[in-house]
Amino acid sequence: MTDQPSTLYAKLLGETAVIEWKALERFWAKGDLIWVSEHLDLIEVAQAMAENRSETFAAWRNAGTVGPLSAEQALDLQSRDPEIWAVVVSPFIVIQEKKKA
Repeated sequence: MTDQPSTLYAKLLGETAVIEWKALERFWAKGDLIWVSEHLDLIEVAQAMAENRSETFAAWRNAGTVGPLSAEQALDLQSRDPEIWAVVVSPFIVIQEKKKA
């Protein structure tokens, strides 16, 4: 195994951007947002989704570190308006609150 990132990982990383919650609200309303805990690598999760690695995704979901964004989380994001990292893995948008330095 190498330490080189995969081509897909690099592609997803290049497509990741910071976005405001206001721009994501309508996608949350449609159920298209997937939240990722700060303890995971956003791009690794997006890559697992893109590659249909369902066992890996299920393990994260069962651990509570990945899943649909809840109403409580949405209200929290709306009230605090933090910077959010986002990447599209169609039909979903995978999001993670930007870590503070």
